[in-house]
Amino acid sequence: MLEELEIRNLGPIRHAVLSTGSGMTAITGETGAGKSMLLDALRLVSGASIQSGRASSGTSNDVWAQAVFAVSQGSQADELANDAGAAGEDGELYLTRSVPSHGRSRAMLNGHTVPRSVLENISAHMITIHGQSDQMRMASSARQREFLDHFANDGEELAAYTKAWDALQSIKHKLNILEGEQSASIAQATYLRESIARINDVDPHKGEDEELKSRRERIEHAAAITHGVASALSALDPSQMDVDAQHAGALSLIDDAARSLEDIHIHEVFGEAADTLKSLSQEISEVVFTLSGQIDDEDSASDLDTINGRIHELDELTKRWGPSIADVLVWRDKAENDVQDMDASPERLAALRAELDNLNKQAMAAADALSVVRRKAAQQLSQRVSKELEALAMRGSILEVTVNPRTSGGQNSNILDAHGGDDIEFVFTAFPGAPRLAMGKSASGGELSRLMLGLELVAADRSVGTSTETGSPNNSSRGQVTDASASTPDRGVFIFDEVDAGVGGKAAVELGKRLALLAQSAQVIVVTHLPQVASWADTQFVVSKGLRNVEAAPSEEGEIQQIQEIQTVVERVEGLEREREIARMLAGSESETSLSHARELLQSSRI
Repeated sequence: MLEELEIRNLGPIRHAVLSTGSGMTAITGETGAGKSMLLDALRLVSGASIQSGRASSGTSNDVWAQAVFAVSQGSQADELANDAGAAGEDGELYLTRSVPSHGRSRAMLNGHTVPRSVLENISAHMITIHGQSDQMRMASSARQREFLDHFANDGEELAAYTKAWDALQSIKHKLNILEGEQSASIAQATYLRESIARINDVDPHKGEDEELKSRRERIEHAAAITHGVASALSALDPSQMDVDAQHAGALSLIDDAARSLEDIHIHEVFGEAADTLKSLSQEISEVVFTLSGQIDDEDSASDLDTINGRIHELDELTKRWGPSIADVLVWRDKAENDVQDMDASPERLAALRAELDNLNKQAMAAADALSVVRRKAAQQLSQRVSKELEALAMRGSILEVTVNPRTSGGQNSNILDAHGGDDIEFVFTAFPGAPRLAMGKSASGGELSRLMLGLELVAADRSVGTSTETGSPNNSSRGQVTDASASTPDRGVFIFDEVDAGVGGKAAVELGKRLALLAQSAQVIVVTHLPQVASWADTQFVVSKGLRNVEAAPSEEGEIQQIQEIQTVVERVEGLEREREIARMLAGSESETSLSHARELLQSSRI
């Protein structure tokens, strides 16, 4: 609920404060006095764009507007403020905008600077402005669908459809990814199979490449190896060379030395040296055995070409899947598993397609159920709004809400979207014989305002169960109700401008009554020039324009001068002052007759 609106330096308004009530508030005044500035201020705090240079003439101060709203904890507006890091206090939200004469505007929420879009999102949950420009938003199919769903109270059906739609989209997404990757998977599987076959044809063994390179090195250095090994064996144990030795080898000499020390038979002195020589003899024997095997190696120069060819095959494998043969074998084993998984993809695709068909049927069923509720509600909405239009001096005007299920040659996947399978349109006929046109294309500004009022009245009646025909019989106040809903912080704020265009007489009285009825379930602010409408308000503000004495800049001598300039003033009127304003609106004067008529009108304007 809007508790207060404060404005500084906006157009002709230097400063104004409006403390609005919870029922119906009327804003009246002479044409051109600046009533529209109040709506501009509300649009400003609602995040609307505004041009620089809108400041009051004769001042360089910024345009500034602030609205204070009462909200309950946990409401959508309250949650959005928390998400923006600007939580309210004591159940209030302060929406502020300032616009300098040059430069960018600044948006603030509860004293915190925020993007302008934050104010726009929050105010969308609290304020509905029905002015000439604002009404066109209702012309969009999305807003019309939202309004119908709200009126139909189809939350359960809509939630069921949304759940089915989300599940359908999830499977579609998975299927699209797999189908998109299918060709790439086929190419990858072909590559893996060819690579596995190549590795299996070569049939490498772990460590084989290192072994072959060692053999190749031996063959390439065979002569040097043979000479070196033979010389070493000749020095260590000449008997290994199958020749008559002319000298004893190192092994024989060490054995002789060990025996000589043992023959002394003094173990305490020479036993350790003898044991060392025996150990050394054993190690040399092992070296001799190893070297003897090298002399007997069967590799020959004729094997070199075969070994090099095998090494070349193995090198090709390690270059592609290495760096070692062990790595090649690990890669082959993994590739075999991957190929098996890829071969299972067709089965997975078939399973997903079957699941997609099933979910599509579920979504279609949920869409049909939602459509049934919408069509029933559309018929009721059409009848009730058309009846309201007759009471609002628009006899013969008809609003037809159409719900048309989409068709596309049996292709179910093409007729659903995130909101169902219906095309929803509000079609308006201004008078008998007039063409049926989409809402917003066939109504004037005043007609559209009254059409919006009719829609809001019917929606309010649906929400709170009050009758827009006769109102509450036990309530003698203008727009207030005794029920607790009247003071609920989260009551919507409806603002109407030009709703009374082209209306007069009895129709104007009925229009004011309809606004007062809406004010039983919501806060209503109406800009009007009709006394028959203003008389129904719980609170009335008068916007007037006149010459005001203001202080000018000091002269060169330092003297403060008073000058006169035209300013707009906003004042709340009550009692006798309100009777005078209603009289002025009735007759343009404050004669006894007009004052008497004003009092009579105020007395009769009760629900």
